[in-house]
Amino acid sequence: MPRTDASEEGAQPRVPRLIALHALAASIDFERYFRWRRAHEGDPFYVRFPGFGAALFTGTAEGAREMFQAPVEFLEPPRPNPIEPLVGAASLILTSGERHRQDRALLAPAFHGARIREYGEIIRDSTLREMSGETGPTWQPGARIDSRAAARAITLRVILAAVFGVDSHERRVEYTAGVAELLASFSGPLMLVPALRHGLLGHAPWDRFIVARDRLDRLIRADIARRRQGVDAPSSDILGMLLSTRYDDGTAPTDDELCEQLRTLLVAGHETTATTLVWGLFHLHRAPEALERLRMELREAGPGMRPIELAGLPYLDAVCQETLRLHPPVPIILRRLTGPCTLRGVALAPGDTMGVAVPLLHSDPDVWSDAARFDPDRFVERKYRPFEFAPFGGGHRRCVGAALADYELRIALATILGRVRLRLGPRYAHGPAPVSVPHNIATGPHRSIPFDVLSDLSH
Repeated sequence: MPRTDASEEGAQPRVPRLIALHALAASIDFERYFRWRRAHEGDPFYVRFPGFGAALFTGTAEGAREMFQAPVEFLEPPRPNPIEPLVGAASLILTSGERHRQDRALLAPAFHGARIREYGEIIRDSTLREMSGETGPTWQPGARIDSRAAARAITLRVILAAVFGVDSHERRVEYTAGVAELLASFSGPLMLVPALRHGLLGHAPWDRFIVARDRLDRLIRADIARRRQGVDAPSSDILGMLLSTRYDDGTAPTDDELCEQLRTLLVAGHETTATTLVWGLFHLHRAPEALERLRMELREAGPGMRPIELAGLPYLDAVCQETLRLHPPVPIILRRLTGPCTLRGVALAPGDTMGVAVPLLHSDPDVWSDAARFDPDRFVERKYRPFEFAPFGGGHRRCVGAALADYELRIALATILGRVRLRLGPRYAHGPAPVSVPHNIATGPHRSIPFDVLSDLSH
């Protein structure tokens, strides 16, 4: 049972007030906080988030199974939601019930196998263009690369091409600036403390966020309008697909709904993959045997291998899966209950919230031995159940773009390693890994991880 303060009547347990302080103090390092809670209180345990109420968390495979297999009609996203200002109430991430089912049916075809395979060349070309110095330093011997900035540039270029068909430098610059400004303005305090979401004569953090969001929305709405008016030719990109699809009743999404879905794809579709790419490079360059094994697999595959074949290489797959195990980009999965449910023996009522602490799930000692070690062979030797390994969530709300994220991570990582030889900056070559902290919709290293380019392997 979670540690709680019981009321005199013995009814629903009350969450200790100190938990709110612990959660606030540890909000910049979810992984460490969750480990501390499990070590001191077992599983499950309550966490109170300032402004959002309490949630009962589990980090076990059995607990994840219970939550992911709970009746669909009893589950919805928590409200208020920390990321609602960023993605919008109409976002697939936040809708529930029949609306969520219809929205998912609308977006899912964009991420099916055949369409995903079409993005392979875009991913490889985007990676090579970034390495050539189009938006940052050229990846030539002697250069020092800011891996976080480079990874964001690669993944944003991919999502802009896949969603909007962006192929001009001018539009890419506009969108890149708009997305960067939006993400920079949605700080941790704004995300975690709703009381701060008020303006102050145009000078408060909330004011700056609203300005940034409006600026990006104007770009998105201009693209929607051009397509509707026939100014831009019909396209097979995701925007073109959404404009041609309909809900079950024959109606089309409104421009407001489209804008929020597209903004979600821009934000969630690049930030999460970018942070995972950085972590993959980090761990490989601290594990020389794993790095050389992957390089050997890539050399044997040859430079002419098609992206779809490249993404299927077994050790590359294992490296990417192990990176996602150690660093799930979204570390908590929350569900608000609309009906009664039980999680790890604790009865929950409608209105309560339950969650899976993914870092705990991915380090559960009953499943993972020596869990803190980077060991891709775990995924060579066996397959894990979706209740043991859930980097993209689970159940009916599993991330709709998971297949694209997986595919992009593999191709981008393989392209970088096949093109250059890197060395970790001296600060991170040894010692503990950087702390993983919230970055808007995802978590990632608390500061950039630099790499030095040692040699160009393409010659």
